[in-house]
Amino acid sequence: MSIDHQSSSSKQVTRNQKIIHIDMDCFYAAVEMRDNPSLRNVPLAVGGHERQRGVLSTCNYEARKFGIRSAMPTGKALKLCPNLVVVPGRMQVYKEVSHHIHRIFRRYTDKIEPLSLDEAYLDVSDCSLLHGSATLIAEQIRKDIFNELQLTASAGIAPLKFLAKIASDLNKPNGQYVITPDSMMNEIKGLPLEKIPGVGKVSLERLHQFGLYTCEDIQKSDQRDLLLKFGKMGASLWKRSHGIDEREVVTERNRKSVGVERTFTHNISSFNECWDVIENRLFPELEKRLLKANGSTFIAKQGIKIKFADFQQTTIEHVHHNLTLPFFKELLEEVLERQKGREIRLIGLSVTLKEKEYFQQLQLI
Repeated sequence: MSIDHQSSSSKQVTRNQKIIHIDMDCFYAAVEMRDNPSLRNVPLAVGGHERQRGVLSTCNYEARKFGIRSAMPTGKALKLCPNLVVVPGRMQVYKEVSHHIHRIFRRYTDKIEPLSLDEAYLDVSDCSLLHGSATLIAEQIRKDIFNELQLTASAGIAPLKFLAKIASDLNKPNGQYVITPDSMMNEIKGLPLEKIPGVGKVSLERLHQFGLYTCEDIQKSDQRDLLLKFGKMGASLWKRSHGIDEREVVTERNRKSVGVERTFTHNISSFNECWDVIENRLFPELEKRLLKANGSTFIAKQGIKIKFADFQQTTIEHVHHNLTLPFFKELLEEVLERQKGREIRLIGLSVTLKEKEYFQQLQLI
């Protein structure tokens, strides 16, 4: 079977899907503004207190006018906007609101793929409500969320997952955008490559070096040449640019990793300081989180991450199938060889998980 025939077959299958991507508008900040009306018309961010270090979880649209964004260091955000109001997050409240949102989703479909507390894919291909119209279903979901929670959501509707995700960002906040099967290829043609999920800043710069800026540029490129230059990403871009996305909405997802980290109010530098944090704070928390992980997985690797005061980050991970505290001491000793006198602002621990079948295969080798 030729590649072209496979591609046409994939497109025919995926075009029959009706996928909605729901994305809440500045979710954490919106919850805070709802619960405290005095925060509604001021630049607001959720994250570390202004006297502490850390990064912002999200911010409202007033704050975004100053160039503030999620994952920005709190100190930098306050320099951009001295009047920024920074409030600590209330994760339990956000989880409860998210559960309510998912109850609303389930009125329309059981095919729900959560991406985070405030974002999910819904496959409504088999939903007969509202005449089976994905557009009307998305509108009603957004109305339900607003009427019951006083929060706004944006939605993208498309035959493919990656297009639904892109579409949900086109009429933000509190809007939706529809890409139909008939309009799909025209929409894709002029799509900037940075809009495709998974294309980061470094990848984009490299694509630009080869004169690739839009999906139309990819369409005109030789598939084999893309594979040679960009490997797996090249294969993915070729598919997306030709309207191919075989991924279905996945209702169950196995965790691939578990991690914990801590950003310090004041930098630390010594081995003993680092080890105290790992032994008494991070490792116990990692154990708790690992217990909640899917029982069908085993530990494949363990790792440690350190971010230095100059914001340079380094990570070491090694194969180790049992979660043990002494192994992290070995990793800490190894990673601190890269310290070069720098102070440390963050430490993180992680484990990589694998399916049981992976270990069964190893035993047969």
